Amino acid sequence: MKLSPRLAEESNQKLNRRALLLGGAMGAMFAVLGGRMRYLQVDQADALQLLAEENRIAIRLIPPARGLILDRNGKLIGGNEQNYRVLITRESAGDVELVLKRLASLIPLTEDDLAQTLKEVKSLNPFVPVTVAERLSWTDFSKIALNAPSLPGVVPEVGLSRHYPLDYDFAHVVGYVGPVSEKDLAEIDGPDPLLSIPKFQIGKIGVERWLEDDLRGLAGTKRIEVNSAGRVMRELDREEGLAGTDIRLTIDADVQNFAQARLGEESAAVVVMDVTNGDIICCASAPSFDPNLFVRGISFAEYNALTENDHRPLANKAVSGAYPPGSTFKVVTALAALDAGATTAEDKVSCPGFIEFSGTKFHCWKHGGHGRVKLQRSLAESCDVYYYDMAQKVGIDKIAEMGRKLGLGQRHDLPMSAIATAAMPDKAWKLEKYKKDWRIGDTINASIGQGYVLASPLQLAVMTARIASGLAVVPRLVRAIGDQEVPIGEVLPLDIAVEHLAAVRDGMNAVVNSDQGTGKSSRIVEPTMAMAGKTGTSQVRNISAAERETGVVANDDLPWNRRDHALFVGFAPYDAPRYAVAVVVEHGGGGALAAAPIARDVILRALYGGLPPLEAYPESQRGRIDTMLKELPLRDPVTGMAPVRTKA
Repeated sequence: MKLSPRLAEESNQKLNRRALLLGGAMGAMFAVLGGRMRYLQVDQADALQLLAEENRIAIRLIPPARGLILDRNGKLIGGNEQNYRVLITRESAGDVELVLKRLASLIPLTEDDLAQTLKEVKSLNPFVPVTVAERLSWTDFSKIALNAPSLPGVVPEVGLSRHYPLDYDFAHVVGYVGPVSEKDLAEIDGPDPLLSIPKFQIGKIGVERWLEDDLRGLAGTKRIEVNSAGRVMRELDREEGLAGTDIRLTIDADVQNFAQARLGEESAAVVVMDVTNGDIICCASAPSFDPNLFVRGISFAEYNALTENDHRPLANKAVSGAYPPGSTFKVVTALAALDAGATTAEDKVSCPGFIEFSGTKFHCWKHGGHGRVKLQRSLAESCDVYYYDMAQKVGIDKIAEMGRKLGLGQRHDLPMSAIATAAMPDKAWKLEKYKKDWRIGDTINASIGQGYVLASPLQLAVMTARIASGLAVVPRLVRAIGDQEVPIGEVLPLDIAVEHLAAVRDGMNAVVNSDQGTGKSSRIVEPTMAMAGKTGTSQVRNISAAERETGVVANDDLPWNRRDHALFVGFAPYDAPRYAVAVVVEHGGGGALAAAPIARDVILRALYGGLPPLEAYPESQRGRIDTMLKELPLRDPVTGMAPVRTKA
């Protein structure tokens, strides 16, 4: 049927519109295809060519920068340094042994190094990179980069490694890092993927260990492209991790350095504590060691030298050492007797040089005795018989209760390793530990800090700080984590009568500042800095009756390890206490001779904020003190550069 002209025109218009729409759609499709082809053939030509050569994409973890450790004033204690290292990946290396041999021809690698690397490579997933060597010189690092085509699976890399610029001064406090061990992994619930990286280092002791989670940070990732030979072609992208949190300690690095230098080669420890808030200003243990040795890989010879040293440089004596406190403990017995109402500061006790109980003589250090003494003189001259008498009147349970109130027999919660609880014994303690009843002789020995009583220098510093301030101060080592100051908890008054504390402080003042005081040679003559304290000497051997009859052998005539320990505790200034100090010198002999002078020098360094002025010392000692201060191997306070040291 023939269409009318009008209908034919409308039909033609519809066909034209459909043709245009279809043509446009086809044109758009061809444009997209053309654009895609151009993108693949031109823009992505290099990428596709690499893929055609069997390139692969690998994702690797990026270890974060470890958080810094700083002293109270922001001085760097533990930081990071650039480390040139080389890694190998089994998946990309192919013949690992052959590649390692080629690598050994370029850089120094021992047979042991190669065997250890091969063992690690075979024990891990094939795509996990293994560190072959680190801390390479720039020359060796460049050799590897230049020979990369013949070293499939080998990647030279620049990373960060832990470094301790103040080495010996903070070895025991800060500790060190080392490679993750099986033991470490077994102790961690849900270990961080970072810990699976071969030779990844974590804190092993000290602050590094106990604040590991804060210091470690979070891993980053990077996508790299490698070809069929295992050579890294390029880094596609990376997502940086989160650096670890910085930690600021309460310790003053300059005071710490002074204390370490002052202790010298003694087997000793010193703790300085702020009596107002518990801040640990100094926590030194001697002899010390270089923690950088453990980070870099300590040799057998170096490690044996440390472990075989009879002065035990690896031990943190300041917190882990447990010593009979000797006469420094007399302040505890005195406070227990006063608190129990067994005596007053004015009551007198007769000291003939010994007391006898059940056929056993308990001697005073002064053979002829002290005569009639009251509390102040008993502390000043350290009369043993006075405390034997107090012990019988008050009993061990009251003495132990007072000791614990002053911080003895307690493990103080600080981020350091091997903190000792030591021993503040009572009747129940002995029955539980030894299945034996407590005897009066045990009480008499305990009253002068012998027998079962043990204390660490940290505990003795806490005890002294509490007596000096009348507050139940708690020691703290961390001042800030990141930007957040660590709050100081509420410091409550001690549950001890003010007049009793005053009486004991008066006696401690007489120890140092009276003409008869056992610590008089270590007095501070500057009135505003005057120090009060208590000397102590603790026996490490039994003295027989026969030896007493013929004369007790002097410490200097005994082998070093059979000599008495020397102790001193003190605080200053006496009128407005700021710092407490505790010093223990192992086998140092008398506390007055070996420990008290160290305590005086260190507390003066803390008080003055610099080298103590000679005017603070008795005039007769100034020449000797001047020479001693000039010869101390101190760091430069500005540059932190250390003098040359001999190894422990």
